[in-house]
Amino acid sequence: MSTSGFLERAGTDAISSVTLSLAFLPLAVPVSDAKVLTGRQQPLTEIAFLFAEVRAESGYEGVGYSYAKRAGGPGQYAHAREIAPALIGEDPSDIQRIWTKLVWAGASVGRSGLATQAIAAIDIALWDLKAKRAGLPLAKLLGAHRDSVACYNTSGGYLSMSIEQVVAQAAASVRRGIGGIKIKVGQPDTRLDLERVERVRGELGDQFPLMVDANQQWNRDTAARIGRDLEKYRLTWIEEPLDAYDAEGHADLARDLVTPIASGEMLTSVAEHRDLIRRRSVDLIQPDAPRVGGITPFLKVAALGEDAGLRMAPHFAMEIHLHLAAAYEIDPWVEHFEWLEPLFNERLEIRNGRMLVPNRPGLGFSLSDQARAWTRASETI
Repeated sequence: MSTSGFLERAGTDAISSVTLSLAFLPLAVPVSDAKVLTGRQQPLTEIAFLFAEVRAESGYEGVGYSYAKRAGGPGQYAHAREIAPALIGEDPSDIQRIWTKLVWAGASVGRSGLATQAIAAIDIALWDLKAKRAGLPLAKLLGAHRDSVACYNTSGGYLSMSIEQVVAQAAASVRRGIGGIKIKVGQPDTRLDLERVERVRGELGDQFPLMVDANQQWNRDTAARIGRDLEKYRLTWIEEPLDAYDAEGHADLARDLVTPIASGEMLTSVAEHRDLIRRRSVDLIQPDAPRVGGITPFLKVAALGEDAGLRMAPHFAMEIHLHLAAAYEIDPWVEHFEWLEPLFNERLEIRNGRMLVPNRPGLGFSLSDQARAWTRASETI
């Protein structure tokens, strides 16, 4: 077959429709981190999800999602509905060009934050569709470095739980095969933080990976002081010790403390991550594909991180981030949250401290009947 004939065949697919849905996943028990204890937020009771189901004339379909905690879900849904008509007729393989088209369709409200989080669900669906067309798991389509990723659990370490509950949850997670435990800190009384770390470290032993997350609630002096106090516990990292946008303060900590510093989950653009990396503000980057605008910008952040020699531990959304972490060159972590499991028909497998990349095409998940039941608004364009 001639080259021109191949190109003609390769360009025949087109997006025929996209279904956008807004669903709310209720948490069985409200949870609180340091932002609640400092009075900046209310306990988390539910998570909003924007689902995008993109269909092509070829019959292939891709599914993606974005999310919002406490506020923002209806805004993501509304913005996605406004820009989604620009998808119709586009070749679903031209993902970067589509991302750019969508971001300019809504550019008057910016190219980060809620605007690109609305695009994220669509972008992720397009990558899912592309991998399904290739008959490959997304990690393989991107070029996997590994078929499993070290995983740690966060959902059992919230500050709304008693220390006895946190210790019990940590022990249960280890029995299930989890490879690391992260607990929340950042309480107004830092002595309570140290007591929690002491108890959990005692339960896990000196060598088991243990991380802490202050959720941006320390100032520079407090972070430096408690960071030194925490060094004896041999932590894998301290997460978000300072405001997410304090790149200079994070850089000082990363330079002065023995314990690695991790941050990035709250950033919503490649430019913000570039600044964090350029300043050497972190030892581990923590991009979040739904928050940063989808897989397309996530891959740009990953390239910056690899070039700087940084480890990576993507935030939340393990169904997506497992594939992206598997394709990251420097041995990464992935965060385990069982909260999202009712949304999908499939489950991810954990073995010997690592989460296994599924061999199903695409991202490897499909929306469950429960996800449909939790849907409050939906529109097909």
